[in-house]
Amino acid sequence: MFTGLVEGLATVVEIRTEGSSRRLCAHPGVVPGAPPRIGDSIALNGCCLTLIAADERGWWFQAGFETLAKTNLGELQAGSPLNWERALPVDGRLGGHFVQGHVDGRGTVLSVATDGEWRTIWFQVPPALARGMIPKGSIAIDGVSLTLVEVVEDRFSVMLIPHTLACTTLGSRRVGDTVNIETDVLGKYVQRMLAPYHAPGADHA
Repeated sequence: MFTGLVEGLATVVEIRTEGSSRRLCAHPGVVPGAPPRIGDSIALNGCCLTLIAADERGWWFQAGFETLAKTNLGELQAGSPLNWERALPVDGRLGGHFVQGHVDGRGTVLSVATDGEWRTIWFQVPPALARGMIPKGSIAIDGVSLTLVEVVEDRFSVMLIPHTLACTTLGSRRVGDTVNIETDVLGKYVQRMLAPYHAPGADHA
């Protein structure tokens, strides 16, 4: 479990193809506190991966076919930036929202509007993903916990403060870029439980 509060920006150092999967090395930059241990869960752009090795070059991870096909990790190249966050400890502070690190799908940047130091970004997503969002609800974009501003059938918007723009990959996102989307886990369970009542022919009495 994560919080969506990004701890740092990593840089992809190397990517190795291993059949249908990939092994990647990312240099995390400055790591606050104690370094992670082998086997720890770390979210990269909001995707939960296992740290399999660490050396002077950086942290090593493996991403399988499913992960590469359904997240933007399949688009990474050497030099690409990554948001990273370690899993939330039991006694840790939950400052964002409950983020599982299980990406639901991808979104595409539709527009970027700047207002002083702030920025409003609209993203296009499949309608099925948008149905799990509500205005003022929580969303994780590339692993960043944000508050939804507007939500329509196949798109939504968020407003980003200067700190988020400076400390995450969202500050460099441009129209056409792909991002990872994870909707609020609590909303997913509610949606699942209510689904039978919205099915054709369901008895609503």
